[in-house]
Amino acid sequence: MLSRIELLASIALSLIGTGALVGKDPQQLPAQSRPEQNVVVPIPREIFDSLDQFANSNWRTVQRPGVGSWKPRGDQTQIALQLGVVIAEGFIAVEAQDADQVKDLGRTVLTLARALGVEKVVLRRSRSIVDYASRNDWVATRNEWDAVRADVRDGMIELKSERLAQLVSLGGWLRGAEVVSALLLQSYSPDRAELLRQPGLLDHFEKQLDAMSKESAADPMIARMQEGVRQVRRLTGKKGDRIAKGTVGEINRISSKLIVLIYGGT
Repeated sequence: MLSRIELLASIALSLIGTGALVGKDPQQLPAQSRPEQNVVVPIPREIFDSLDQFANSNWRTVQRPGVGSWKPRGDQTQIALQLGVVIAEGFIAVEAQDADQVKDLGRTVLTLARALGVEKVVLRRSRSIVDYASRNDWVATRNEWDAVRADVRDGMIELKSERLAQLVSLGGWLRGAEVVSALLLQSYSPDRAELLRQPGLLDHFEKQLDAMSKESAADPMIARMQEGVRQVRRLTGKKGDRIAKGTVGEINRISSKLIVLIYGGT
């Protein structure tokens, strides 16, 4: 039986984002995910079912309340990363039954989607999320948040913007890594720290960012994301290497710093 920290960490790291394109080898896919049009996406209903085991936990300790007030900043690269973080934050807010935060995040998803040209596919969903959260109807709120990432993905596919879809995914993964590493610092064990070792996803992100950097050599945001992913890849090492508590702290520092950068910090 997985402990609270182990199960939450595995869910957060593997599933909290909007999915990532990876190789066709099913062994590379995170648990509780499935391929859709060559995109590996989480299954939100299963995430919520798992998180329900911790209904009495203090979820607000792992929230980032400020994310709900984010406005679009920077170019499309930066906004796509912001959208990934916001969608990821929604899973935590819904589980926390934080109505104010869910409403704020629903509005923010719409604002960021508008900036990327995919407002139409999330407009109705955003309104429904705000409405159901206002009424504390958490079953309906979950159902609506379930579909947000699929709407965004479909919008990106319609715009033929795989690059932006990849960046949305990366933003979500970074938020997951931040949550996991924070939880591990609260209750560290070498076995739990193995949850941070995801070579398939990290290899994928490295390859995608390498390609983006060749297309946009002068884009500092891509360069910073690229270096951050490489740092995490080096820190997690290879299978059999122990991920020490100090290393977990470094991963938390890197992911937190990148999230600050994504919203226009330094």
